[in-house]
Amino acid sequence: MGLFNIRKSTFKHGVHPPEHKEETNGLPIRQFSFAPLIILPMAQHIGAPSQIVVREGQEVTRGQLLAKAGGYVSVPLHAPISGTIRKIANVPTISGKMSMGIYLEAFPASSQEVLEGTPVDVETATAEEILKGIQDAGIVGLGGAAFPTHVKLKVPEGKHCEILMINGIECEPYLTTDHRVMLEQAEDIFTGIEYLLKATGAERAIIGIEANKQDAADHLEKMIPEGAPVSVKVVPVKYPQGSEKMLITSVLGREVPSGGLPIEVGVVVVNVATTAEIGRLLPHGRGIQERVVTITGPGVKKKGNYLIPIGTPLRYVLDQVGVDEHVSEVYMGGPMMGVAVSNLDISIVKGTSGIVVFAEKDVKRPDKVYPCIKCGACVDACPISLNPSKLGILAKFEAYDQMAEAYHLMDCFECGSCSYVCPSHIPLVQYFRLSKSIVRKRNTAKQTAEHAK
Repeated sequence: MGLFNIRKSTFKHGVHPPEHKEETNGLPIRQFSFAPLIILPMAQHIGAPSQIVVREGQEVTRGQLLAKAGGYVSVPLHAPISGTIRKIANVPTISGKMSMGIYLEAFPASSQEVLEGTPVDVETATAEEILKGIQDAGIVGLGGAAFPTHVKLKVPEGKHCEILMINGIECEPYLTTDHRVMLEQAEDIFTGIEYLLKATGAERAIIGIEANKQDAADHLEKMIPEGAPVSVKVVPVKYPQGSEKMLITSVLGREVPSGGLPIEVGVVVVNVATTAEIGRLLPHGRGIQERVVTITGPGVKKKGNYLIPIGTPLRYVLDQVGVDEHVSEVYMGGPMMGVAVSNLDISIVKGTSGIVVFAEKDVKRPDKVYPCIKCGACVDACPISLNPSKLGILAKFEAYDQMAEAYHLMDCFECGSCSYVCPSHIPLVQYFRLSKSIVRKRNTAKQTAEHAK
């Protein structure tokens, strides 16, 4: 069944949670203070962790290489501050697992100037040189997925990228990071688009923006360089329109096939903040040291959009902005697709787009989880037309193979729409996240056994 609705230029289904963006969407990006101690996990992107190339006791300068890429699907890590490597040891991560990492102590009186590297000239560089420059800069998807960008941009043999889609949707409640980037970093965005068009071979670029960011759409439209093959497309507000597949359907009316990637329909999608970083870093040959993070929620006193050094401890961040003394929940990312934090000693990483804090009085927890009443609300909400009700029942009985094969579990991208609308308070998305993890482990074990034969 096609998902394109030609009258509304959007996708079928989805939900409309309260946006809660008004408290930060008008606040300009501000530089966050430098923490006295930065904690840098090596596993902060999808793929192989970065490999440390510095030693304990070594003094480093901001922007200096600390860890090289651990393989093709990996990126290097650069010093977010000038300081001394105090310790190389395991550090806590948001997944709950420990990861090898670096404890970097800041020089108290440092100006924190950034090292210049070898520029990548967009006029003369080849597509491969641009991809290498993006990897060398340590750039990953800044929308939250943290997938190495150079891998995503590599068009497979036999495929053709017709359209470069710049994702400025930011449909997650509370977050306004991308909104402010579009308003304040337009020149970097268009420079980044120039690099991306050359890297992918795309003929044109479209910047997709939801209607609640009309000021950003108008601003970018005015800033389009003369003759550039770039246009801005405003789409109705609906969650989860920021998903690649939903955005492609909304803007182009194309449906990415089950299990497929956007390139199957001639499209490559890149987050707008990622695009801005490419445009900011590659002309100077620098690595990424910081990113814009929205810090908000009813439990935060100094809400805002902050440029925060990667590796800044979450506890330090919350101390600086001030939080309610009765904090109940802290999310990395938004409340729909973000992850609830269980340890304040984790750090800001490249994929951290937002921090949302709720006080005890703001959290309403259901008394209990009730049985599914077959109301169909989750089916009506699912943007990719799965049957969350049936999948939830199968998950309860641990019928993981049936979920994956007959009910397309692996197509679920965990948007949380089903859990949001469920009147029985069934944590469907958590069931699916766990089930997908088990399916992946089984598939890996099966492949390993076959290779061993």
